[in-house]
Amino acid sequence: MLLKEKTALITGSNRGIGRAIMEVFSKNGANVFAHARKHTVEFEILCRQLSQENNVEIMPVYFDMADSEQIKAGFKQITQTKRQINVLVNNAGVAHGAYMQMTSIQELREVFEVNFFAHILLSQYVSKLMVRQKSGVIVNIASIAGLDGDKGTIAYGTSKSALILATSTMAKELAQYNIRVNAVAPGATNTDMVAQMERKAKDKLLEKCLMKRLCEPEEIANAVLFLASDMSSYITGQTLRVDGDRKS
Repeated sequence: MLLKEKTALITGSNRGIGRAIMEVFSKNGANVFAHARKHTVEFEILCRQLSQENNVEIMPVYFDMADSEQIKAGFKQITQTKRQINVLVNNAGVAHGAYMQMTSIQELREVFEVNFFAHILLSQYVSKLMVRQKSGVIVNIASIAGLDGDKGTIAYGTSKSALILATSTMAKELAQYNIRVNAVAPGATNTDMVAQMERKAKDKLLEKCLMKRLCEPEEIANAVLFLASDMSSYITGQTLRVDGDRKS
């Protein structure tokens, strides 16, 4: 119960890594504001089930990460509950794969809008609450694409690189308020994003991984749990690779 009586806001909780983080957090006693872009019956049922199974509150919130006004309205809805936010997990993101000369500036802007600008905006909102609390944790979900600079990741990879540098900057600015900021950089993970890739591309990913398998979302979630909990109380400004020791 590493997060007992804590409250977390997790973006992109409806599937993949975000859903796994929500499940692991709830099992460890956290109440969760579970963000998704759109309301679905399935997501509402999932939140109720996790609430009942783990005796915590899972509260769905809906807004489009590409729309700053929706983010503002969603955050206002959260603050009206008068709950503290102890942990923010910036997980929501969009995938993009194309070579630099085949990527339009508009596509770059669209990827950065969700993968970078939205996370900074939400971090600005939440960190104001954490400053008043004199405590908090922010965990950004980055990517090894933001560290290694693979071909075809001019949009996705650079947006994650920006998030990694922002993690270091935020950690330096917020440490005085007892707020820690770290990032997790997943390798190839068994999510819808990887499932949609061509077989050759997936095989190439596995060839570069010393463990010769995809990472499971729960393995990323466990790393996020560590960084969100007091077990990592002296760690800030770091990016933790969870990639099966990927070869460059």
